[in-house]
Amino acid sequence: MFELTGVLKLKKDEQKVSDSFKKREFVVTDNTSQYPQHILFQLTQDRCRLADGINPGDEVKVSFFIRGREWQGKDGAIRYFTSLDAYRLEKTNGEQQP
Repeated sequence: MFELTGVLKLKKDEQKVSDSFKKREFVVTDNTSQYPQHILFQLTQDRCRLADGINPGDEVKVSFFIRGREWQGKDGAIRYFTSLDAYRLEKTNGEQQP
């Protein structure tokens, strides 16, 4: 489990990837270093609603897991993907979203 506090830069609409899977991506800007980092997270399934009521410019705290997976393409090449799966998203004033 990891946590990051930053400013919500972008909140995308929910995407229906398949009949049984949906996701919602958002970007948080971490300004704690010399160069701001714009970090892409995703919410999945019922957690997509956690972004409701939070708007770009709001300070947020994200609790997340790092997920990695292997995928083999039609050309036989193996590729690796990493995602940051958020399971909690709250404003830093402590107001947790439902």
